[in-house]
Amino acid sequence: MAQWVAVMRAERYAEAWSLGALALAERDPATRDDPSLPYHLRWVWDGTPVDGRDVLVRCYHGLGDTIQFARFLPLLAARAASVTLEVQPRLLELLRTLDAGLRLHPFDPARPLPPAEVDLDVTELDFALRATPDCARPPYLRAPAAILPAGTIGLCYGAGEWDADRSVPPAHFASICQRRPVLTLVSEPTELAVLNLAGCPFDIGATAALVAGCALVVTVDTMIGHLAGALGRPTWLLLKAQPDWRWNPAQASSPWYPSVRQYVQPRAGDWESVIAAVERDLAAREALAEKQG
Repeated sequence: MAQWVAVMRAERYAEAWSLGALALAERDPATRDDPSLPYHLRWVWDGTPVDGRDVLVRCYHGLGDTIQFARFLPLLAARAASVTLEVQPRLLELLRTLDAGLRLHPFDPARPLPPAEVDLDVTELDFALRATPDCARPPYLRAPAAILPAGTIGLCYGAGEWDADRSVPPAHFASICQRRPVLTLVSEPTELAVLNLAGCPFDIGATAALVAGCALVVTVDTMIGHLAGALGRPTWLLLKAQPDWRWNPAQASSPWYPSVRQYVQPRAGDWESVIAAVERDLAAREALAEKQG
């Protein structure tokens, strides 16, 4: 796994696919789609080519994973006989904006769809298609932009319970919120000085519209970062010192989302340095806008 992460971060995708092929060859076919395992721990693709076949794409991981790899669905649809996407219900309407002629079906863990000629997890699409991020650049999703005050910043400080180290204590953003129009993209009430004290609606369509209307999104590593990147919105991504595989901490940018700028903790737990860098860059951004305006 460590070697795969290293080559993916180095954008040596052919090497990553070779490692994936080796891992696939070592799997026991009897363990495929093992019902004794949680869905996100199962493997479903056995290496069967997708060309000219009916393909079922299963979304067994997080919302952000689905959004990240949805970029490859039009490429898949161009090669397969048909594509059915078994997707988290919350993402159905958003993914309808993909121009891919997909059959979309809400994923119900109690009643999953039967296998097709080829079953794939959505996170395997790049491997199965041998497609790099440059093959499907953002924006690849669409949302109507909400009407917001000029210069509004969308803020997401919470990353959920799966990895608490990704979240930033809200108090760190107090100064930013006091001096600028800020909209929280977290679906909970907040004491920060934001435009929507009750929090963001727990609805992906409404959230996507808010993200599309923001001048800038500042977010931790969560679904909001993927959503903003997939919509092509200017996004500042706040990352812990050892971030997830898809973010290279040695870089300020991301091959997955060209509109994203990365801010990485210099040391584990050091959000103060990250927020200080964000504040400096916000001031510089605003000074440049004032000069140009």
